Amino acid sequence: MHDIRLIRDNPGAFDAAMARRGLTPQAERLIDLDARRREATTRLQELETRRNAASKEIGIAKGRGDNDRFEALRAEVEALKGEMERCTGEAASAEEVLNQALAALPNTPADDVPDGADEHDNEEVRGWGEPRTMDFEPADHVTLGERLGLDFERAAAMSGARFAVLQGPLARLERALGQFMLDMHTTEYGYRETSVPYLVRDDALFGTGQLPKFAEDQFRTTNDFWLIPTAEVPLSNLVREAIHAEGDFPIRLTALTPCFRSEAGSAGRDTRGLIRMHQFHKVELVSITTPEQSDDELERMTGCAEAVLRALELPYRVMALCSGDMGFAARKTYDLEVWLPSQKTYREISSCSNCGDFQARRMNARFRREGEKKPDFLHTLNGSGVAVGRALVAILENHQNADGSVTIPAALRPYMGGVEAIRP
Repeated sequence: MHDIRLIRDNPGAFDAAMARRGLTPQAERLIDLDARRREATTRLQELETRRNAASKEIGIAKGRGDNDRFEALRAEVEALKGEMERCTGEAASAEEVLNQALAALPNTPADDVPDGADEHDNEEVRGWGEPRTMDFEPADHVTLGERLGLDFERAAAMSGARFAVLQGPLARLERALGQFMLDMHTTEYGYRETSVPYLVRDDALFGTGQLPKFAEDQFRTTNDFWLIPTAEVPLSNLVREAIHAEGDFPIRLTALTPCFRSEAGSAGRDTRGLIRMHQFHKVELVSITTPEQSDDELERMTGCAEAVLRALELPYRVMALCSGDMGFAARKTYDLEVWLPSQKTYREISSCSNCGDFQARRMNARFRREGEKKPDFLHTLNGSGVAVGRALVAILENHQNADGSVTIPAALRPYMGGVEAIRP
């Protein structure tokens, strides 16, 4: 959510930021909506002031026995009440229209975000590891997985496309990945493990930016709950509607949850395999900070996600997303892309974003600096630490052997009962 006061003060800068997002100028329209809201609010205040004054005069007229004045003032107060009701409705309507317009616009990009239209304009920041040279033609994760306990056919029979059943060693590997990531983030990097609801109300999804713009990407129950698309939603909303102490921050949280996404806009994309599913597991990282801490916190969070990939011995690269490819709520994002031998390319496995105060304004999450009276909005960050299903894909493909077996990275073996490889 944007601050209309900042837009009024510098409309040119706001329009320039929206242009970097590929949008037409917005400031003039928003300022006009705000002017209507302020006009209705001012008129309401004027009517209220006059009503209060007339009410006092009624008492004076009655005390003096001035019946004509008494009746005239009483009629005026009644008329003012009717006018106030009308103005109250106009002010509320103007407020709602303005807020809807503001809520539909994405966050403004940070100054150091590269300009661009789409993923082709993203910039590589660094890389780690060299793709392994294989003396055989690498199989994709579907071919490997189906020999190890991956079943799309039976999943489709009960649930449709973009679902999977994992059994045996693959099911254990999925569980091991989640536990390994949680342990790393909590014991080595100070994130607090948190168990969260998987069902949330409208306000929670509005707070993190999924509603109203991306409702079609979510799953909704018949009694108006939403299945979480990521643990970012419940974790970030833990600080909503409150004023916190400055000394409480940074807060660092992590959770392993199932995630549910309709993939409404991905028709025809990644239809084969585990890359893009309606249901998957992910270890999420969320940080809540003061404004001064958030830039450094993004670098730290990205490093925590990178550490997972290094421990799993997976070649990856870090990409700074351009202004046209960032998510709706982000002001700066790094994507981690892991190498997939079967596709001979890097694919996203984690995304770490600094949202600035964009989500905090929507959640009304604030803090008070020591010695200050007026509270400020917090900054929120989120990242995948990492997506379990995509990590499983990367392990299958990068650690496969010519006989169809898959070597288990050393860091995962304690979670696999010491098993060094899984075999068909």
